[in-house]
Amino acid sequence: MRIVFMGTPDFSVPVLDALIAAGHEIAAVYCQPPRPAGRGKKDRPTPVHARAEDLGLEVRHPVSLRNEEAQAEFAALKADIGVVVAYGLILPQAILDAPKHGCLNIHASLLPRWRGAAPIHRAIMAGDAETGVCIMQMDAGLDTGDVLLRREIAIGATETTAELHDRLSQLGSGAIADALANLSALKPEPQPSEGVTYAEKIAKSEAKIDWTATAGEVDRKIRGLSPFPGAWTEIDGQRVKLLASRIGAGQGEPGTLLDDALTVACASGSVQLLRLQRAGKGAQDAETFLRGFPLSAGQTL
Repeated sequence: MRIVFMGTPDFSVPVLDALIAAGHEIAAVYCQPPRPAGRGKKDRPTPVHARAEDLGLEVRHPVSLRNEEAQAEFAALKADIGVVVAYGLILPQAILDAPKHGCLNIHASLLPRWRGAAPIHRAIMAGDAETGVCIMQMDAGLDTGDVLLRREIAIGATETTAELHDRLSQLGSGAIADALANLSALKPEPQPSEGVTYAEKIAKSEAKIDWTATAGEVDRKIRGLSPFPGAWTEIDGQRVKLLASRIGAGQGEPGTLLDDALTVACASGSVQLLRLQRAGKGAQDAETFLRGFPLSAGQTL
């Protein structure tokens, strides 16, 4: 098929590769514009932009698709279908209608659960046992279109957003390849009105750990916010990011270290910290962290 691909972050790159491996023609790649990054604040192309250029594909990064000129340029590609995954712009109806078969979206949740911006983070933070991807026929709503295909996977007990992100990206790559290969045989299923939840964008204000929460809540927040924006706590007046954890043994006064292996008491139960990061330093496993920042039982976070 002749495809317009629309995606921006790392999550989208394996999908682009899978479409090419399946023999599809990529008419053009749309992604977010390069933005200042790094110490020099020089414009840096997005992961999809960089990959598309490596592949010799035409790259477009309009600031908006709402003007007639951008819509005419899109329609002139005469695509069979649009494939959209974590693109970052709202698609107006003129864009959705331009390809022969409309636009398909790869969404990283089991719709209608976790419509919106941060479905992977929210699934972990909510304690969901499973998640997955849906191939959805896009309409004008926020992730409200009919579902053509869905694939489920279990969420691991110690899995972080970074780890689940990578698994879902691969799952979505296979799912969209299968959907395109069997497009005429797929039956669109309207999303049920029951069970709708919204995965609102993660706010940095959510990231501070409250040790008076339960161990389960603290553990899920640490894993759900890893690696970005990173849950954090203060230790001896320093802000420290907490990037991996598991449910610990024992309990005590919330915020108190219960042993010399970074097990921290919560309102009920405890959490053992497995990976941490001090300001200006790289992420470290707990053993390495403690060699440079000694802590012992009885100290309070």
